[in-house]
Amino acid sequence: MPDKENQSKSFEIISPVFRDGGPIPPQYTCSGQNVNPPLNIFNVPAKAQSLVLVMHDPDAVSGDFLHWLVWDIPPATELIGVNDVPVGAVQGLNGRGQPSYTGPCPPAGSGVHRYIFDFYALDTMLNLPADSALADVTKAMESHLLSRSALTGTLAAS
Repeated sequence: MPDKENQSKSFEIISPVFRDGGPIPPQYTCSGQNVNPPLNIFNVPAKAQSLVLVMHDPDAVSGDFLHWLVWDIPPATELIGVNDVPVGAVQGLNGRGQPSYTGPCPPAGSGVHRYIFDFYALDTMLNLPADSALADVTKAMESHLLSRSALTGTLAAS
């Protein structure tokens, strides 16, 4: 019989430094230290074999911009610390072609941008090479999604 207590808890991502829909503090942007904010992960589905993180800016002037791509995050991970990648996880290429986090940096006059941290719980490991792009990760995720959670931060252009 399924555990009713676990069924009522949803896969969730929060940050101790900003609320969902709230502003991302400057130290996590290009005008600060340009390091990723801490992220807490709750209620990962029991059948999850890995997690995927896709941080992007759908409001970018040139189209949806990828800021951070990480996969094969161990499902037991409860915290992604500041300027950290969980042991065993792989960083893919961001919109600048680099395997790293690149902080929010909206161009002057472009208004308020949303930065979405999409987390996916998968029933498999992706085992992709480190130089993989978002399209490779998305294709490998097909038919393996167990659950999804998102956290959105904002930043106004200066």
